[in-house]
Parts: sequence; structure tokens; C-alpha cells
Amino acid sequence: MTDKLTHFSDSGRARMVDVSAKSDTRRVAIASGVLRMQAATLQRIRSGQIAKGDVLTVADVGAVMAAKRTPDIIPMCHSIALSGVEIEFGEINEPDAQGCVGIKVLATTSCVGQTGVEMEALTAANVALLTIYDMCKAIDRGMRIECVQLEEKRGGKSGVWKRGDTK
Repeated sequence: MTDKLTHFSDSGRARMVDVSAKSDTRRVAIASGVLRMQAATLQRIRSGQIAKGDVLTVADVGAVMAAKRTPDIIPMCHSIALSGVEIEFGEINEPDAQGCVGIKVLATTSCVGQTGVEMEALTAANVALLTIYDMCKAIDRGMRIECVQLEEKRGGKSGVWKRGDTK
């Protein structure tokens, strides 16, 4: 790991990092996040009883669209030709301290290129969760997004990193 922040020039100005000297490699990033909600809300999502439609299908499409548009909303992010975006949803049926259950999203992005796809995975995970919130807010305004984080990245000079690694 480097101590230097690469998105700043020597004079302290924000900049897009020049990746032209890097080799193309296969790159993969996995990000996750959780949306906590009332059990009744999760049941309505599960049974297709949300008035706005199939919540997880719409969230899947929104996540893919967001991954593709990441450089439009993250100022120093490179435009990347994504080769894949995969979204998975899982239920959290064990209530937390507030009695809320949840939906966990796992967003996997991949490309062959000169820079990683971590921002695309994180953006996809966030937009999937925000889409679920948007579609269900009329019945559960107390939902909360938690723990959006990078789980793993592969490729490039730094190789593999997994959450929990000490390096």
C-alpha cells in the first residue's frame, strides 16, 4: 500500500490518474451492502406486493445502469469498458437490535483494462439499495442502508485483496 494519494498532483490539485503506462489485465471487484427494513416490508417484496413493481428486478437493472455510468458521477473515475456486472440479492431474516430484517446486495464488476472496477462495484451496490428504498419508501420510511463496502478486488499490479486481509 502506498502512502501517497494518487488523485492529487504534487501541487495538491485534484487530477485524474494517468494509467496509460499500466498493462491491461483482467480486473474484478465485489462490493456489498445491506438495506434494513421492517419484516412486513421484506415479506411484501418477497411476495411481489409492492405497488411500483418487481423490486429486485428493477434494483438489478438500476445497479447495472449505475455501474456503467460511474464516471459520470465520480469526478476522477476513469471510463471503463465493463465486461460484466452481476448483482445478487440475499435475505437477512435474523432481526437486528431494532427488530429489522434486511436485504443484502452483492455487486460484482469486471473488465480487462488498465485500472480497477472498485468504484463501479460500489456504485452498483449503492444504487441497488437506493432503488429498493425508493420503491418501498411509501410503506417503510425507516429503512436504512448499512455497511456498503468493498469485499474483494482482483487484478492489476497489487493483485488480490479481500476484506479481512492484513495487507
